[in-house]
Amino acid sequence: MEWKPVGRSSMALTADLVARVERIEPDPGPEPGTTEHTDAEFDSLVEQLLSEHRPEALWVFAYGSLIWNPEFAHVEQRPATAPGWHRSFCLKLTRWRGTRDLPALMLALDRGGSCNGIVYRLPAEDHFGQLGQLMRREIDANPPTNVPCWIKVKTKDGPLRALAFVAAPDGRAYAGRLPLEQVADTLARAAGHWGSSAQYLFRTVSKLEESGIRDQNLWRIQDLVARQIIASTGGAQRT
Repeated sequence: MEWKPVGRSSMALTADLVARVERIEPDPGPEPGTTEHTDAEFDSLVEQLLSEHRPEALWVFAYGSLIWNPEFAHVEQRPATAPGWHRSFCLKLTRWRGTRDLPALMLALDRGGSCNGIVYRLPAEDHFGQLGQLMRREIDANPPTNVPCWIKVKTKDGPLRALAFVAAPDGRAYAGRLPLEQVADTLARAAGHWGSSAQYLFRTVSKLEESGIRDQNLWRIQDLVARQIIASTGGAQRT
């Protein structure tokens, strides 16, 4: 996907519309058949990642919530493109921003295309601890569907190898490539103990726009979600 400056058109999805569907649901806990990772399992995963690539500089490629809520210290950031991957609502969530009865969808990197995002360089100290913190934030069910791996990214200052979280197509939470209308229907209605899926979408698209990134699929999805919220809550957006 070509990286173009963001145009003047404004988002259809607004904080006001998100507030109409915002709610908190009880946490149902891990889905049956899965467990939560132990500290030893997280440590083993980090050791494996560092054995595959022990970087002098640790870069993390952000394409979704890590852009608006990184929860890690960083000393540098750059626009970056991940060739061979695209941003997709391809992970099904039955907690966090969804429930068993109304699962949510979350972004991950899926195979094909390209994805514009941001790479963050973390401090030089304690890569083991920094990666452990990332694993605990990004990986939920055991076995996981959102898995960490090293990918190649392009920046204006040259290529980098960065850590990213990608969808495992054989994972039990992998939803595949869904029609945008189906994605929008889910995001307009689902919520969990972390809040609504509409809020997740709004924060992600807003931050991408702020960073000069317009993902055509997400731009279409936010428009569809806005229309659905207006239709389901009875009336046009308040001014």
